[in-house]
Amino acid sequence: MNNVVKTSILGIIVIGIFLAYSAAYVVNETEQVVVTQFGRVIGTPVTEPGLKFKIPFFQKANYFPKNLLTWDGDPGQVPTKDKTFIWVDTFARWKIVDPIKYFQTVTNEFAALERLDDIIDPAMRNLVTSYPLVESVRNTDRPMDTFDSVVDENRKRDQYKINLGRDEITKRIVKQASDKLLPFGIELVDVKIKRINYVENVRRAVYDRMIAERNQIAEKFRAEGKGEASNIRGEKEKELQVIKSQAYKESQTIKGKADAKATQLYAEAYGEDPDFYAFLKTMEVYKTTMKKDSTLVLSTDSEFMKYFKGLE
Repeated sequence: MNNVVKTSILGIIVIGIFLAYSAAYVVNETEQVVVTQFGRVIGTPVTEPGLKFKIPFFQKANYFPKNLLTWDGDPGQVPTKDKTFIWVDTFARWKIVDPIKYFQTVTNEFAALERLDDIIDPAMRNLVTSYPLVESVRNTDRPMDTFDSVVDENRKRDQYKINLGRDEITKRIVKQASDKLLPFGIELVDVKIKRINYVENVRRAVYDRMIAERNQIAEKFRAEGKGEASNIRGEKEKELQVIKSQAYKESQTIKGKADAKATQLYAEAYGEDPDFYAFLKTMEVYKTTMKKDSTLVLSTDSEFMKYFKGLE
């Protein structure tokens, strides 16, 4: 009898522990729980962390995240209002604010992400296609300063008027999509455009335009450099000509003074004996004109031969 009682008590304890284990569940800080009984929601969502209890076997604790969740959209080709085809890659942050609606509509995160795909992506496409490309790229119409200082003055860059800007477009995407997500117990916290890029053919055309523009800038620099080099060479040649002219003038002046001095000295020297001077000069002429193979046909009365007459 004692063994039967002990066995019964032990069985009751085991069953009690099992029932207590089945009835208890733990909710942490990042979770919220919806309790269901035979698939129907019982009571209000459990959002406070701690140890909680439910009816074992009949009730089930359905856990849902309470923190921010990520939605990463698939990149897609979208035409802008100015007929430019671009690739747009977006992502979003969302959270479950009404776990009962969430449980009754989408049930799990995989199904919720599909709903987000169906709602956020069309909202993004609707907003991007409603405005020119520059609205999705920039936030303000502040003038771009890249290469502005070197672009030809006669060719100014196009200036765009930004009516909304990228941040405002993303805010409108959030507003447009949020109203459609509320019936699912989902709050869309934020949507951001992760990347915008041209499609391949447009991107190639843009690169070609960038290359051509930079080649034009390089040619402008080269032309300015050549012009500056020509100016420097011209100034150098001018200064060189001035220096040469001054040097030539000074050399001619010195030479003229020297010749005058020499002439004066010769005149003074030869003035002492004019006949000797005439003789000496005549001898110099004989020396330069009469060679071994020279032939002269002169009259005996020639003044050139007067010194030969005295040798007879």
